[in-house]
Amino acid sequence: MFKRIFWFGLGFAAGVVTVAKANSYVRDHTPDGARQFVLGPDQDNVAMRTLSGLFNDFNAYRKDRESQLNQDYIAKFAKSKSE
Repeated sequence: MFKRIFWFGLGFAAGVVTVAKANSYVRDHTPDGARQFVLGPDQDNVAMRTLSGLFNDFNAYRKDRESQLNQDYIAKFAKSKSE
């Protein structure tokens, strides 16, 4: 269990660093017009917007899955109660 958490955390951190380095490279080696197209007008907060988007996607999936599991549990419980 702890190995899995460790490797997940390490992979997540490596992904964040990779995205930050890639954005830095794009920012340094592209003209302003292309940068505006790729990174958008708010170029200073790209990493935070990326993390925020990932967090929001994760929470949306988590809530959907939790709702599905709750409905399955209620259906299973109601079925066993009626028997």
